[in-house]
Amino acid sequence: MILPLTSASVFSDGLDHPECVTVHPRDGSIWAGGEAGQIYRIPAEGGSPEEVACTGGFVLGVAVHPDGQWLAACDLKNGCIWRLDLQKMQLREFARGPRIPNHLAFTATGDLFVSDSGAFREVSGKIYRFDSAGSGGVWHPGPFNFANGVALAPDGSALYVVCTWLPGVERIAMHSDGKPGAREVFVRLPATLPDGLAFDADGALLVSCYTPARIWRVPPGGGKPEILIEDWEAHTLSNPTNIALRGRELFAANLGRWHVTRIVLP
Repeated sequence: MILPLTSASVFSDGLDHPECVTVHPRDGSIWAGGEAGQIYRIPAEGGSPEEVACTGGFVLGVAVHPDGQWLAACDLKNGCIWRLDLQKMQLREFARGPRIPNHLAFTATGDLFVSDSGAFREVSGKIYRFDSAGSGGVWHPGPFNFANGVALAPDGSALYVVCTWLPGVERIAMHSDGKPGAREVFVRLPATLPDGLAFDADGALLVSCYTPARIWRVPPGGGKPEILIEDWEAHTLSNPTNIALRGRELFAANLGRWHVTRIVLP
């Protein structure tokens, strides 16, 4: 069943074309980035965003470390991953390596997976893995067809990677020692440009699309994708890119506009 668009509303407005969104694991606040390097904090209850730092670049993916003490941010313009201390609100460079550091996801132990999109319209994407000190390198050489959003399976058994120009999502099994296993196409989404990923409480994979303004739901374990919600006018959802969950609330960054959308799930 497709959710009515009334399930979606503007949660916070006044951001600079946000590409990314994530939820703080401790206080429920929402964090996002801007196209001029801004990093925003949005109160848990919504409202106006607060710019707490700026990289001077273009912030793509953001993720908060499981301990809640710092945030990692991908920067397209500066070609690096930043570490933002959430107590002092101080930035420092965390790691380099990816050509286009696009999106990222923490493991439960604090290691960080980062997608490297490669070059535009080239099948040259990779996946990097870094420890909490910023040491690491290529985890999977791909090549992926523009690696974009990434998400860990809820049980940590696999990494899911959006390949925007596939278009669809690939799944990389993960061995108990953390090394990559078999790689497969998990779902294809023809005539779309998928961007972001998140697993819901039921274990279904949600996939947001830059265009059309749509979020897909893929049943747990795979199967035929279903449209969760879409906005043909592209106003409430406008080029939705990264997504993040907080219980039964789904948050979407809208690169095409200036707000973060909140969607209430059934």
